[in-house]
This record gives sequence, C-alpha cells and structure tokens, in this order.
Amino acid sequence: MLTNVHKHRQEWYNVAVSESVILRREATTAVVTLNRPEARNALTGEMIDALVAAMAAADDDADVAAIVLTGADPAFCAGLDLKALSEAEGGLRGRNWDSRPWPPTSKPVIGAVNGPAVTGGLEVALRCDLLVASVRARFADTHARVGILPGWGMTALLPHAIGVRRAVEMSLTGNFMDADEALRLGLVNRVVPHDELLPTALALAADMASADPGARAAMLAALRKVADEAVGGGFAVEAEARVGYRQASGAGEVAERRQAIIERGRRQAR
Repeated sequence: MLTNVHKHRQEWYNVAVSESVILRREATTAVVTLNRPEARNALTGEMIDALVAAMAAADDDADVAAIVLTGADPAFCAGLDLKALSEAEGGLRGRNWDSRPWPPTSKPVIGAVNGPAVTGGLEVALRCDLLVASVRARFADTHARVGILPGWGMTALLPHAIGVRRAVEMSLTGNFMDADEALRLGLVNRVVPHDELLPTALALAADMASADPGARAAMLAALRKVADEAVGGGFAVEAEARVGYRQASGAGEVAERRQAIIERGRRQAR
C-alpha cells in the first residue's frame, strides 16, 4: 500500500512511498530510489504507482530544483517483473501504457545508473533528462528475447540517443552495452567510480539549483520540446506496433512464451 506522501518543505525529508520506492530530500534535490534489490528493482504495478507518486511529490515541492532517480544496488532496474506481467494479480496485465513510466515533471530528472538497466529499466533511464553512470552500469534491451514490445518509448528514444544502427543491434540481439561504450555513443553524460555516482548526480543537481528558477524551467521545457520534435511520431509508431504484434500473435501465445522464459529462469536459478 502506498503511504501518504507529504509535499511541503521538510515534511517528507525521508519518506517510504512504498517499501519498494524511497523518496528523500538532499538540500534542494529530491532523491528517488527504486528499492527492490532482491529482484534487481524489477517493476510491479504497485511499484510503478509508487514511482509516479514519488515523482509527483518531488515535482510539487517548491524547494526542489532537481530530481535524482537511482536504484538500490546491485541494479538500476531490470525492467518489468515478468512474473507479475504474466499474472492477473500482478497489477501489470491490462495496464494502460502511455509511452512513459511517470508523467512529465517541471523539474529536471537526473538518472544515476548504479548497475544494469535492462529492457523497461533502460526505458526508465532513457526518460531521464541526463544520465550519470557508475562503472558498474550496463544497458540492454531484451524486449524481443522475452516476446514483448516496448511501451515506454524504447523504439523512439534509443535510436535518437545512439543512432539507428546501434539501436537495431541492441534491440534485436539483446546484448549488453557497458558504461564506457554508452559514454562513447552518447547514451550517458559521464561515467564515474561507483562510490562517486550519487555525489556526482547531487553535484549536478546543485549546479542546476543555482540557476534562475524561471529560466531553468523554461529552458528545460524548450529542450524537451525540441527532443520530442526530433523523435517525431516515434511514440505513436511504437504504440501501433505493440497493438499490431499482440493482435497478430494472440495474447495467449505471447503469455505462453513469456511463461516459458520465466520457468527457464527459475530452473537456471536453482
């Protein structure tokens, strides 16, 4: 169950929005931590709702200039929890997908990628305004491997970030990209030692806080609009592809393939 998220000044200095999402304040920065490390921060329906609530609370606080999003070690986010996705009670089946894991914020979002960001987790990272990566960060898109299509903008955002050909390679092979390669291709802004990840993200947030609030918000809105226009109709194309794939394959067939992958993973973990 979600707890009430206090939105005024220091009242939510350190609040668990849920057991799996932690929200805290560091001076003028809100830090949102995906906190399900035993599952590599894989997202359930409740966890997505908690992330949305945390982002909204941070955005609503007038004293917050920037938001840092990170994960509890060892992973940033493993994407959607496939077990929850295959079960009606998991809170993911039938969910409305609107090309983003949280509604747009008026504050910049800095992704502090502390470990693997995979599939939906990579989409979460791509939805941040800039990314700082630990040397332990790795990136992969395994949608095709698990028999699902993305719903948070992968097919639009990844080619925009690293180029169409490298995006094709990542999405069709499911192979991992390390932090140095991500830096070289422009997927991340910088790579730092693991212990320096959060301090670096907080320092960038503090630098942003020193800007004029009105100018900062207007500049961010303009930059995002330019980025959205560069992507063009990619989000609509992705939504159409997702619906078309499910209709062509049949929901039952997709679920069966996904369940087979889950069972194979369970056997390998024994």
